[in-house]
Amino acid sequence: MSVDNVVETYRFYAPLYDRLFGAVLEPGRRALTDAVSALRPTSILEVGVGTGLTLERYPASASVVGIDISKEMLQIARERAEGLQGRSIHLVPMNAEAMDFPDGSFDCVAIPYVLSVTPNPERLVAEIRRVCRKDGTILILNHFSGSRFWWFLESAVRPLSNRIGFRSDFCYDEQILKYDWTILSVRKANLFGLSRLVTIRNT
Repeated sequence: MSVDNVVETYRFYAPLYDRLFGAVLEPGRRALTDAVSALRPTSILEVGVGTGLTLERYPASASVVGIDISKEMLQIARERAEGLQGRSIHLVPMNAEAMDFPDGSFDCVAIPYVLSVTPNPERLVAEIRRVCRKDGTILILNHFSGSRFWWFLESAVRPLSNRIGFRSDFCYDEQILKYDWTILSVRKANLFGLSRLVTIRNT
């Protein structure tokens, strides 16, 4: 999976994304934004803000920055953000594997449905840890392989990862447990535990 592949895939998805993935993945987004709100952060970075489906549920008092590599997705997010008057929301086209923010810029970093989409997950993790302040909170919402219920679907779409824009074969142990951060909680999200919401202290 390459950056160009991701850009092209989400250029195609942009006008369809809300209909394809809006309602079906909404329980996970709600769990994520509820967890963020409970933290009461002053600054939030959302990596892979997409069409902005989470924006209205973040604390109104927080400064929110959303980045995405897809300009087409961001344009829809901007239209959505325009309806949220009085909020501090900044949407920026950016590759999350090489962010322009200084170290420790954000209290909280949210990564919904992105870790298995990025070409280099290790590079993304290094960047989110860098821009999140020390002892800040990182929330990763993602599908991880290994569920008996989803095994057949994961196997079926595995060869199509470049076309569909995400990896179905994505191991929790390899992508989460190997890092020297502090995992605070893990909870299932979405239909039949399709996704997991992982809350992490950036130690």
